[in-house]
Amino acid sequence: MKKHENACTYNSPKRSVVTIGTFDGVHIGHKKILERLTAVASEHDLDSIILTFFPHPRMVLQKDADIKLINTMDERSQILKETGLDHLVIHPFSIEFAQLSAKEYVQQMLSKYLKAKKVIIGYDHRFGKGRTADLYDLKVYGDNFGFEVEEITKQQIEDVAVSSTKIRKALLAGEIEKANSYLGYNFMLTGKVVKGKQLGRTLGYPTANLHINETYKLIPKNGVYIVTACIDKKTYYGMMNIGTNPTIGENKQTIETYFFDVDFNLYDKKIQLRLLKRIRDEKKFNSIIELKEAMSQDEDYSREYLAEYI
Repeated sequence: MKKHENACTYNSPKRSVVTIGTFDGVHIGHKKILERLTAVASEHDLDSIILTFFPHPRMVLQKDADIKLINTMDERSQILKETGLDHLVIHPFSIEFAQLSAKEYVQQMLSKYLKAKKVIIGYDHRFGKGRTADLYDLKVYGDNFGFEVEEITKQQIEDVAVSSTKIRKALLAGEIEKANSYLGYNFMLTGKVVKGKQLGRTLGYPTANLHINETYKLIPKNGVYIVTACIDKKTYYGMMNIGTNPTIGENKQTIETYFFDVDFNLYDKKIQLRLLKRIRDEKKFNSIIELKEAMSQDEDYSREYLAEYI
């Protein structure tokens, strides 16, 4: 799969079949749409393209909207690579772009840049300035610009919407196993290991403090989780705490992971945590001794779980 940061940088001698959307989560609800896209591409010798926009249009048009997405853009790209897609086009969304008329949008994006032969799109898709154009308009433009429009059914679109809602609700409730079942893979947190206050080291549990640069990334409910990560092409396991360390009196949310059987420096490494299971809520303990005892119990539980999981 090739990734393009702007539609105008897409360049292929072949015509294409295009679908348009956020595809946040790239979850099981998206699967049928992606399978149809790649099947049409294969059948008609076309390039398969997902056209998406970043920043998310609501981040630009509704400045006060607190958008939280299941994936960062890099995570989404990573998952889409595994679907058989030929091209992911991430076009910059701006106030200026939002001013394009429906005709200008179709002529430039779909016809000129992406060389669409077919567009597969939802029954409720709207586009152009003020989102005034709909599926019927797209079919008319398709006749004018030489591409066919295939409608994604209401049921399929609702399946995608329901799946996204269920995943977000499950993550915010800490129901990680449920979220993973909807995603079809283990939910991920990707970031850089930075220096924290090194309190875990004084407790006998040195932790990797993960900093996620993308503020729009949805963070699951505070608590202790069993996680895995691939570091330098080797798989490691550990337990992660999302929270504010109330026993120690912190108030800023951190994501800290104690990896089992790791004795090398992780600072400044970019790592991706995959969340497997939630153990418990974050809790304020009466003393550091009680906190250490709880962490020891968490480790025992995690290791027992992983002995069966691995």
